[in-house]
Amino acid sequence: MPNYEEIHIGDKASFTKTISESDVYQFAGITGDFNPVHVNSEYANQTIFKERVVHGILTAGFISAVLGTKLPGTDTIYLSQKVDFKAPVKIGDTVTAEVEVLEKKDRKKIIRLRTIVKNQLDEIVVDGEAVVMK
Repeated sequence: MPNYEEIHIGDKASFTKTISESDVYQFAGITGDFNPVHVNSEYANQTIFKERVVHGILTAGFISAVLGTKLPGTDTIYLSQKVDFKAPVKIGDTVTAEVEVLEKKDRKKIIRLRTIVKNQLDEIVVDGEAVVMK
């Protein structure tokens, strides 16, 4: 894992996962978010999505995996995260969370990063920015 001084503007890292039905049910159980658009096919078929969709926050959560394990890595403290949901993620989609260092504030070891999640079609499904301390 890089230390603060080894991190540079423009550095990037990513994490990829195919989202399963089990992932959606486990997330619903952990969070208590049993919104039927996520867990009930008959209900979801009647929505604008025409099928079940993955919880947006589950998808955005993969950003945390990158920040905490790759860049900046261990000892990272999450300070804030801006998230814009751009498109639905479906069960079976493969998503890639990517982060890119935009700014460093050396005095307090603060790092600002662009955070996006793309699906297997390279479409941005989540767009945002994170601020962390290393």
